[in-house]
Amino acid sequence: MASLVRRIQDYYNWTLTLTDPRSKGWLLVDSPWPTLFGISGYLLMVWLGPKFMKNRKPLKLNKLLVVYNLAMAVLNFYIFWQLATASLRLNYSIFCEPCRQVWTPNEMQIVKAVWWYYFSKLLEFSDTLFFILRKKDNQLSFLHIYHHSTMFGFWWIGVKWVPSGSTAMPAIVNSFIHVLMYTYYGLSAIGPHMNKYLWWKRYLTIIQLIQFAGALILGFNGLRIDCDFPLWMQYTLCGYMVSFLVLFGRFYVNEYIEDHKKRQKEKLLSNNNNVDTIKNKNVTLNGKKHE
Repeated sequence: MASLVRRIQDYYNWTLTLTDPRSKGWLLVDSPWPTLFGISGYLLMVWLGPKFMKNRKPLKLNKLLVVYNLAMAVLNFYIFWQLATASLRLNYSIFCEPCRQVWTPNEMQIVKAVWWYYFSKLLEFSDTLFFILRKKDNQLSFLHIYHHSTMFGFWWIGVKWVPSGSTAMPAIVNSFIHVLMYTYYGLSAIGPHMNKYLWWKRYLTIIQLIQFAGALILGFNGLRIDCDFPLWMQYTLCGYMVSFLVLFGRFYVNEYIEDHKKRQKEKLLSNNNNVDTIKNKNVTLNGKKHE
């Protein structure tokens, strides 16, 4: 065991020689411990939170949710804008873009935006906290917990080792989708009268699935063309996207296909019951007329 721990430590020390110096010294970046503590604290909250709220009334947080969700939409738009504008000026390729350790203003704009993207994943732990405080335990699915906990860890790796190049593209797409997502949640928190404007929730999931499929295709393409980007990052991206496609795909089927079929079946049964009730009433009325 001591030998295994020593080898792991040696391997980690070797990886430190490959880190990107541009993000050195930035908040939460240098050591893995803040990120590991953050993920551990998040999982502890998921475990203990529902127990703490079990015998308590759910909190009404509508005003806070409106402010939080719209603020997160603004933050994600800022990240998207910073990444997109700098990438366009640098003429980044969507197929393969090496991570160059240069300190030009545009490259540093991308590195800083990737750090904000990583930090936003810590802020997104609040999504789960609000579910717990409102006793929406049905929202604490494996997909939700897996998504939130792993994104924070994976993007620490990104900002520490590869904070530019091909790393920028998935962050650009995902931050834009989060603008739409948090705008949706912010509007829905205003009140039920907003529901008529929120018909597009299903399409958010479709866009997310397209995002994961696109990232997987680009990841495989990077491996195929031998892109000058860390090979381990390409494989990690591909494996991660496969897991999201499976989990989000299953969510889509359960939420929008199976649930739709269930509602249609219930509606049909309800209509049949109404018809039978009307027939029974007519029989009773006709019987009374003959008396």
